[in-house]
Amino acid sequence: GIHPANTPAHDRRDRREVQLAMAPSILTNLGCAGGAAVITVTFIHPIDTVKTRLQVSGTGNARNYAELGLAGTCSTIAKEEGIAAFWKGIPAAWMREASYTSFRLGLYAPLKKAFGADKPDSPFIMKFAAGGASGGLGSIVGNPFDILKTKMMASETGLGLGATASSIYSNQGLIGFYKGIDANIMRAIVNNGTKMACYDTSKGLVKDYAPSPLNEGVPMQALASFIAGFFMTCTVAPFDICRTRLMNQPADKPKIYNNLFDTFVKIATQEGPLALWRGFIPMWARIAPTTTLQLLFFEKFTKLAGISAT
Repeated sequence: GIHPANTPAHDRRDRREVQLAMAPSILTNLGCAGGAAVITVTFIHPIDTVKTRLQVSGTGNARNYAELGLAGTCSTIAKEEGIAAFWKGIPAAWMREASYTSFRLGLYAPLKKAFGADKPDSPFIMKFAAGGASGGLGSIVGNPFDILKTKMMASETGLGLGATASSIYSNQGLIGFYKGIDANIMRAIVNNGTKMACYDTSKGLVKDYAPSPLNEGVPMQALASFIAGFFMTCTVAPFDICRTRLMNQPADKPKIYNNLFDTFVKIATQEGPLALWRGFIPMWARIAPTTTLQLLFFEKFTKLAGISAT
């Protein structure tokens, strides 16, 4: 006869228990990731502001910060707009981190499990897929805050969050908040795929090959983040400058760039292909510590919550 435990009802119950067990851990994961991200962005935001100024330099009526260089840009902002100007757009940045980064970091482990990429010997491409998918989902949630943040950082007059939002809304309606969404999703997939897969893989390599104090705990996590940060900067810089240019187009003038591909081609042909990596140093200087801090806090919080980060 049929064994009572194998009835469909039992199977369903088992499946539901697995789903229920996953739900709180996904929420905990999102919470840990969001907390880590908000703390990190507060430290890193000034570098981001400088990077944005360098990227929009010379477009429209923006000042040419590129010729001032890194130090020149910093001292100009400090002299003319005050030290607080380095934190322009921080409320939007907090909201972006709380939405986008919590998805991006927090969904990696659950999605990796879903894709069956959670074994030690899982191929890099599957980890990349899990990271890419969580990044892509996050960027859809975070796009409006991204636009607010980019505009607030690029503005020399220092508009507040509400003023910036209502100016976008009155000029372009809701669609204005999804400007540059194609560039942003692409950037997020490449960015987060590289980040999580390189971090995950580097962690394994550092553990196996690095000398003693470096191969465990915080030093290992920091070293792995630093390596992941370099590769991220290489792959993501072109998407990033295109995204910044697309998002920062003036609301009331005719469009300069139509979409991601158009922006790529225009920058590469008009300013030379190397212009796509403009701001590489401030970008790595931002990505390496951001990645390191985010992942360290995230590992810390997930450990406190008793779940695994990657």
